[in-house]
Amino acid sequence: MASVKIRFHGAARCVTGSCYELETEQARILVDCGLFQGSKSERELNYGAFPFEPSAIDAVLLTHAHIDHSGLLPKLVKLGFAGPIHATRPSVDLCSVMLPDSAHIQEVEVARLNRRNAQRGRDPVTPIYSPRDAADCLTLFRPAEYQTWTPVAPGIRAQFWNAGHLLGSASLELEIDRAGERPLRLLFSGDIGPSFKLLHPDPQGPTGLDHVFCESTYGNRERPTVSVDERRAQLAEEVRKAAAVEGPLIIPSFAVERTQELLVDLHLLMQSGEIPSAPIFVDSPLATRASEIFDRHADEIEQGDLLRAALNARRVRFTETVDQSKAINRFTGFFVVIAASGMCDAGRIRHHLKAHLWRRNATVMLAGFQAQGTLGRILLDGAQRVRIQGEEIDVKARISLFDLYSGHADASELVSWLQNRGPVSGTIFLTHGEETALTALQARVASLFPETRIVAPQLDDLYDLDGVATCVVEGARPRRLPPEKVARLDWHNDLSKLLLAISEQVDAAADERGRAAIIRRLRRALDAEEGG
Repeated sequence: MASVKIRFHGAARCVTGSCYELETEQARILVDCGLFQGSKSERELNYGAFPFEPSAIDAVLLTHAHIDHSGLLPKLVKLGFAGPIHATRPSVDLCSVMLPDSAHIQEVEVARLNRRNAQRGRDPVTPIYSPRDAADCLTLFRPAEYQTWTPVAPGIRAQFWNAGHLLGSASLELEIDRAGERPLRLLFSGDIGPSFKLLHPDPQGPTGLDHVFCESTYGNRERPTVSVDERRAQLAEEVRKAAAVEGPLIIPSFAVERTQELLVDLHLLMQSGEIPSAPIFVDSPLATRASEIFDRHADEIEQGDLLRAALNARRVRFTETVDQSKAINRFTGFFVVIAASGMCDAGRIRHHLKAHLWRRNATVMLAGFQAQGTLGRILLDGAQRVRIQGEEIDVKARISLFDLYSGHADASELVSWLQNRGPVSGTIFLTHGEETALTALQARVASLFPETRIVAPQLDDLYDLDGVATCVVEGARPRRLPPEKVARLDWHNDLSKLLLAISEQVDAAADERGRAAIIRRLRRALDAEEGG
């Protein structure tokens, strides 16, 4: 019997770095090739070698354009991959702006880091890939239509189903030929959208499968059933609070789709007079270019007319240059800034946070999931002081979470989506979730499928997909990161917390003598550690 194996190279016990390697006797393909985000230990995986030879991969299937699913494709091409990258037409269009933007952000961030490294006598680092690598990658994209079979590699074909998560997002149905047997049928969920998604229909998908790979981002969370009108009413309340203290409303937002959804609601609320009218700055070159793509595809989007009206409203201002971005912070009173990245770990949002976190009349509204280890999660968890670009910033602004724009299905919606895919004869693989979400979803799904056929793979696990019950294959390649370090705060986070705590203690000391005493105690502790 022909062997089919899968390796989980990302989004295993974490929510980023999505990458699954399928191997048959005839071909090797990837489903997604995404960037890791979160703790520094996880982000360092982006700079290391792939756990496979890029030139040996025959093709890539991309579920959608978000960077945690697509962001390492240019590196894959840089290191020797030359096959086709299959994606829906809107995903191809979005990647044409998102991947070059990712390369640009890396160059800017690395240039800043290298300036600090030079001052500290450390070796320079290089970006993961360059704009040229991103451009080379884009030549390999091949557009696919929904619900149409696409040949991928010898003995493998795929069909894209609308996942309702993002413009162009898809769940991927695969059929893999086996000699003397019916084809093996697999389904990769990609990221599944929720109910009441402004611009999308409910997620779709096939039934009667052998194995299903299901995302688990919100596997432990029930989102209240909120209609679009109710969500706008709650957003209006949040905006009015920000306006009442006459300060800025800073919204870290994913540049692609979350920004466009926010614009629609803010525009309609200001147009109706439910919130004060004010300038809305979209301070992200990527969001600007992505908005142009959304405008281009508006006829394919639910309520595309509302989107077009918001994108072209006079109060909405798209900034391009760094000088324009910096000029925003000269405004006073109430205004709105929407800037990437949504988890505050890169992009222009960081300089807006640096400019406003210390202000008591500022509001920071986090508008989506915040992965462990990101600045957004640290703020959400109540940090009183944070480090941004090497500087310590007191957190005096009001921090809130407005998670009604999430692009992910909640726990009940995930269970319903899985139930609608049945019957499933083999294994349910739970991926793209942190530990608590995976555990909670596994318990829920156990009411639908035998518990022995529900698994949550570890990073770099290898499974054999033959037969009803799958098993981990012994002798798999070594793990790049120990399981206990995946989706966890690491020593970099601990060091940052320690430095902030020391700074707070020293600042709180009554006088020079008190500060000197604190430093002496720290020195004695370090000397004792060295002596031990």
